[in-house]
Amino acid sequence: MNQRKDSGGTAAPVRAKRGAAGSASERRDHLVKLAAELFARKGFQATTVREIALEAGILSGSLYHHFDSKETIVDEVLRTFLEDLIARYRAALDTRTDPRSVLAEMVRIGFGTLEDHRAAITVMQNDWNYLRSLPGDRFDYLVRAEDEVERLWVEQIKSGQAAGQFRPDVDPKLTYRMIRDTIWVTVRWFRPDGRLDTDALADHFGKLLFDGLATGERASRPS
Repeated sequence: MNQRKDSGGTAAPVRAKRGAAGSASERRDHLVKLAAELFARKGFQATTVREIALEAGILSGSLYHHFDSKETIVDEVLRTFLEDLIARYRAALDTRTDPRSVLAEMVRIGFGTLEDHRAAITVMQNDWNYLRSLPGDRFDYLVRAEDEVERLWVEQIKSGQAAGQFRPDVDPKLTYRMIRDTIWVTVRWFRPDGRLDTDALADHFGKLLFDGLATGERASRPS
């Protein structure tokens, strides 16, 4: 706490305006969340450091006390999301042995991230190509993470086919990519305070994925 002298010469305490907001770590997390929302709303390229600072109620120079660039901020946003996503998928694999049950849980996990990581998912959709085009290898982990997620899904689909739980005539990789895109695009219209929560979305999608839309036997379907 700094001190200043009052009119009588007595040292009086001066309290930092924002010190009560929490620790430096909490402040950093708060700034990351604010920036993530701006990136999602305006796009990473269009968002400036000044705008992030303005949103946080601080000077631009103060932002550099926590981050050396806005690339560092978006890096943290995306790494946090991908690390959390992959950890949840691996936990599902560890706790379930039945391929269909695992896949159903992975669907639930995917939709569940629409609340916790809505901004990160939006940034990945909108700014993926730009971030990958930046010089250096800073964002190469995006491709590695994407490949790892795809591997986890495709292995489960193949396991389900081998176990006779899933149709053998569908391409595992193409199936995964259709599932992935369905989940991630949902972020564009899903509202946490809307009629359906993420569990309800996962349940509905699971019905379509595992039971299909059409009724009756596939054999009776017109060619």
